[in-house]
Amino acid sequence: MNSNYPVMLRLEGKKVVVVGGGKVAERKVTGLLGTGARIIVISPNATDDLRELAGRGRIEWLEKSFSKQDIDGAFLIFAATNDKALNQSIKMAASDQQLVTIADDPDGSDFHVPSHIQRGRLSIAVSTGAASPTLARKIREQLEYQYDERYDAYLEFLFSARQRILNEVKDSSKKGKILAAIASEDFLNSHDREADFLRLLHYKRNDV
Repeated sequence: MNSNYPVMLRLEGKKVVVVGGGKVAERKVTGLLGTGARIIVISPNATDDLRELAGRGRIEWLEKSFSKQDIDGAFLIFAATNDKALNQSIKMAASDQQLVTIADDPDGSDFHVPSHIQRGRLSIAVSTGAASPTLARKIREQLEYQYDERYDAYLEFLFSARQRILNEVKDSSKKGKILAAIASEDFLNSHDREADFLRLLHYKRNDV
């Protein structure tokens, strides 16, 4: 069995086509919101939530049946209809350079969307290689409990602190020690991370 290759994709400004207007398509669209992708839904009908997103300009909904021209220039394609033959025809219509996922045919898909959680800059994905989406969901729920809402602000702190460390600390050994320190439980649970960080930064910079 060939292993899948995990990767985080930047979709900002890229065309992503979701063919289908039911609940499966709705879940795919929901996962794409916030990526900056140009999301286009192709379907004669659509759920109320998809219609609302289209009405608010969050997505484009082409109220029509699928045609090959709909995926011209698409970076990702989601074949998410309840028609197995149509899903396969969408895959056949795509070029070799386009990535397609088929809702009812994981083995025939070019990529899979894992179960995942998002805590600000922190993204954790779980995949069982299509063996058990139920288990993937269970693991995700455990991770949601372990990595709670505290991590939103904590990751923002780590991002800004890391920039300061890289710019202000020249000694590579001290730099590594400070980076390790701010990634500790102490900083996660700190009531005043900024003050603790400034003390640590001052101490390490002057430590001889």
